[in-house]
Amino acid sequence: MSGGPDTGVIGVLLVDDHAIVRRGVQAYVASVPTLRVLGEAADGQQAVELLHQWQTTGEPLPDVVLMDLQMPRMDGVAATAAIARAHPGVKVVILTSFGEVERVHAALAAGAAGYVLKDADPAEVATAITAAAAGEVHLDSAVARQLARRMAAPQAGLTSLTSREREILALVAQGHSNRDIADRLVISERTARTHVSNVLSKLQLSSRTQAALLAIREGLISPPA
Repeated sequence: MSGGPDTGVIGVLLVDDHAIVRRGVQAYVASVPTLRVLGEAADGQQAVELLHQWQTTGEPLPDVVLMDLQMPRMDGVAATAAIARAHPGVKVVILTSFGEVERVHAALAAGAAGYVLKDADPAEVATAITAAAAGEVHLDSAVARQLARRMAAPQAGLTSLTSREREILALVAQGHSNRDIADRLVISERTARTHVSNVLSKLQLSSRTQAALLAIREGLISPPA
């Protein structure tokens, strides 16, 4: 992880155009021993430039970018797409409010790994960051039903999936990492990763979080309580 070699610390970049929000988030991220803020940006453009600068100078990139949606110059959706293209190993978690469902969908389609509400408590923000860094799914119960209802049905539907792929989809939706899936199904982690990639490709999805929301929409799993 980018927090340092073998430290187990998750490096985070905070992106929000309100300094007071960045200070507040930094305060409670800093209170979690497994998280470390590596930097801040006031908009999407600055975030993209900062990541490019760090990569050019050989500085460690963050594991997770905590990204606001509505910002000047470059908004969170455009910045997420740019980061997903240039730095596929960096996960983006969207900082959102309850009324931004359409924008969250757009960010997930652009490659965001997950989302968390701005008024979530510090423990939930830490959980969302940690889940994204580990390749797992964290769904906020207050928004998941809204997001799932507005998910567009895939052209081929779940009928395009094999029974094993449906099983994989359900496990992804329940928040399991590739390693967890491999252990549960007694397969290699590489095989689990291939199955997950096939599921996302067949359903034309960009992220595990999108897959989880689709699984809720299709009744494969229940929404989070």
